[in-house]
Amino acid sequence: MADSKADVKKIAAEGAAQAQKIVTEGAAQARVAMEKSMEQFSKGAEGVMKAAEDVAEFNRGNVEAFTKAAQTWAVGTQDLARHAMALAQGLTDHTLEGAKALAAVKSLNEAAEVQAKFAKAAMEKAVAESAKMQEAVFKLTEQAVAPISARVTVAMEKMAKPLAA
Repeated sequence: MADSKADVKKIAAEGAAQAQKIVTEGAAQARVAMEKSMEQFSKGAEGVMKAAEDVAEFNRGNVEAFTKAAQTWAVGTQDLARHAMALAQGLTDHTLEGAKALAAVKSLNEAAEVQAKFAKAAMEKAVAESAKMQEAVFKLTEQAVAPISARVTVAMEKMAKPLAA
């Protein structure tokens, strides 16, 4: 019976040692698996944060481009309005000169000549100034659209990168 107690103790001790070994190895494997999972999670989180930063930076560039375009347009339209007002003032002054000249005529033929001369001058000035105004509007449009066009180019390049990779 003493041998059987010793055998039971020996078997129990071996079982306990085996169980301890299994628990220790299991804990080590679980720790390694947990560390790998945390490392992968950290890499994934870094990737998500980098993507979020990239998106935020891209959007900040978009806002800056639209702001610059709006500022350019606002300043340009103010300049165009001043030019239009100056043109209107010039045409008004021209009309007053014509009215004064008509008031000083002595004959119907002289009135027709004065009227034709002022009408021709007014038409030539209006055509010339409208051409200048049209050119200024096109130039302003190009300047205002340039920042947005640049952002579209950046967006297309960003979209093309994943396709090329």
